[in-house]
This record gives sequence, C-alpha cells and structure tokens, in this order.
Amino acid sequence: MPYNTFGVVLGTSKYLHGGGINAYFKYRIDAAYFLFRHKKVRYIIVSGDNREKNYNEPKMMKKELIKKGIPSHFIYEDFYGISTLHSILRVHKVFHQKKFTIISQKFHNERAIFIGNCFGLDVIGFNAKSLTFDRKIQLREFFARIKALWDVFCFFY
Repeated sequence: MPYNTFGVVLGTSKYLHGGGINAYFKYRIDAAYFLFRHKKVRYIIVSGDNREKNYNEPKMMKKELIKKGIPSHFIYEDFYGISTLHSILRVHKVFHQKKFTIISQKFHNERAIFIGNCFGLDVIGFNAKSLTFDRKIQLREFFARIKALWDVFCFFY
C-alpha cells in the first residue's frame, strides 16, 4: 500500500436501525486505524452526513478513532460529505488534496475511485473488511452506481 498524506473515511452510521453496531462502520474505523498505525497515511478526514441534530457521522468516526489512540489533531472532520460524490470532491476543493487514499468497503471504493478519476484526482482505495453477502447493500450499490454515472455526466456537461 503506497503512502498518501491524507486518507478519507467515507461515512456510514455507527448504529444499525434496529440497534447494535454497524459492521461497515467498525471495519472502516479499523482500516483507518491500520493505515495510520502503519504510517500509510498521516492525516485522516472523516467525511459524512450530519444533517440531523442527533446524527453526525464525522463526529462518531472521529470519536472512535480517538478511542483507538489516534490524536485528534491528525483527524479532520468534513460535515458536508452527504454523498460519496460530495466527500470526494470536498477532499479536493476544501482540503486541497489531489492525491489521497479512500477508506471504505471494496464495493464503495470502486465507485469512489471512479468518481475521483473522472475529476482527474489521483486516488487509491484501501478496502475495509466487508460482510460476506448482503442483498440489501448490493441493491443499494446498484442504484448508487447509476447515480454516480448521472452525477459525473451532469458535472461534466
């Protein structure tokens, strides 16, 4: 895994709707910690949704990374990463990074890398552990990829 100054953790909820810890969240935090600990990234951007008062993905992710031992001054919060497209573009526009590592599950990284490449960014993905099979996620990802194509097409034209 090559070094990048910044790694961006794409947001997801810490908790499942029925209660309990979301494994996708846990595995993304574990992956970000792994990269930081092995000096594959220096800073981590936690990017996600916080549109509701009691729901704040970046805050939840930062808190978990600090619990794992990453000092807070190495973690930046992006509170406007309301979609994968927004998260990727904001790393470039707000944090002025053209080259960075995206941290999420493989299916999500594939879409995020596609978006980054379409905008001329030099991005790589680090795949967090995933769940073995999740039909709901597969269906969601199918539509998310269609949306990514739409978003990229609309931005370019």
